[in-house]
Amino acid sequence: MTGHLLEAEEVGLVLAGRPLLADVRLTVGAGEILALLGPNGAGKSTLLSVLAGDRRPSTGEVRLDGRPLAAHRPLELARRRALLPQHHEVAFPFPAGEVVRMGRAPWAGTPAAAEDDRAVAAATAATDCAHLAARPFTALSGGERARVALARVLAQDTPLLLLDEPTAALDLRHQELVLRTARARADAGAGVIVVLHDLTLAAAHADRIALLDAGRTVALGPTADVLDAALLSRVYRHPVEVLAHPRGGAPIVLPARPREAD
Repeated sequence: MTGHLLEAEEVGLVLAGRPLLADVRLTVGAGEILALLGPNGAGKSTLLSVLAGDRRPSTGEVRLDGRPLAAHRPLELARRRALLPQHHEVAFPFPAGEVVRMGRAPWAGTPAAAEDDRAVAAATAATDCAHLAARPFTALSGGERARVALARVLAQDTPLLLLDEPTAALDLRHQELVLRTARARADAGAGVIVVLHDLTLAAAHADRIALLDAGRTVALGPTADVLDAALLSRVYRHPVEVLAHPRGGAPIVLPARPREAD
């Protein structure tokens, strides 16, 4: 890693008098995947929207490339960070290939526009959706839409990726494909922040974890340190087991279940 791409310092957010985030601190650097974990309602998606600049924090500051997000013009932001939202809506039945190409809009009129075809082809190949290019986006299944939406974000070709539950609608194969793609982007020098619910996926793919609860960061550190059974059990309010992988890979995180009587 070579310094911080993005930093959040004492970030808080209050909407309609209700505190949603409080004193959140985190960083992500070039070459790493930071997973945002936590139970439902912990503030993960809300935090991602603040980190993207879609919402201004009520307190604290988010910096991109060392400058406050508010100091970046919208077009500049679009060339520095790409956001995959949790829901993928397109109002008109555009072909899926055109939806992916929309990710290249920030580069129109620049020398980088010469890379449009290459970027789109690489993004659709990485997400296994090139064969969907001619189909209307509105006719796709939930998983197919999710992959096309991710391809649009990849085609945007930014140094920072913000991904909100990119594996939620996907089968096992495509979950692995998406997170291997995120790893490839990180290995190529990008920073990736990803919201995940599957703790075992986070264990396998994230370099560091920010664990949220009730809008606050309760732990931030290397994946192996944060995936502690006692800590997770407290935050998720359910007993959790962290098991060694039988072949020496990343740990497996499971909810503890009572054993049935013989």
